[in-house]
Parts: sequence; C-alpha cells; structure tokens
Amino acid sequence: MSAAAHGHTPAAWTGVSIAFVGFCVSGVAMILPNIPLFVIGMVIVVAAGVVGKAMSMAGMGRQPSPHFAPAEPTAVAEEPTAVAAA
Repeated sequence: MSAAAHGHTPAAWTGVSIAFVGFCVSGVAMILPNIPLFVIGMVIVVAAGVVGKAMSMAGMGRQPSPHFAPAEPTAVAEEPTAVAAA
C-alpha cells in the first residue's frame, strides 16, 4: 500500500493532526463530564475534514502520477473494412 502513496501528503497529515487534537479534546471532555468541551472537540474534528479537503483542492493533496497516461479513446471506423482473401 505504501507504493500508492496513500495519505502521504501535506493535506492528509494536516487533516489527521487536527482531527487527533479534536479527539483528544473530546476524550478529556468525557473524563471530566463537560458537554461544551465535548462539542468543541467534535467541531474541531469536523474542521479537520474541511481543512484537509480545502488543502487537497488547493493542490497539496495527491498529485497525478507522472507514470500514468490516461487512455486515449480509440477511433472507431465508420464502416468495417473487409479483409481480402489471398
């Protein structure tokens, strides 16, 4: 899976780091029964997704592979050609 470079981008690292902080805040809020702090942690988690997607759209996400060329559509002949029998 590491050959596909899945998640090895600044957008992915930033999104996951922010989400980790949000989960930590929410985890602390569950130990100290504090509902507003839990909600703040969940808002941070949602913001992580927004930030990660925005960074990906800004060009900091996965780039197309330079080794892959999209397939060109093949031209279809208007009429099938007959092969002459020898």
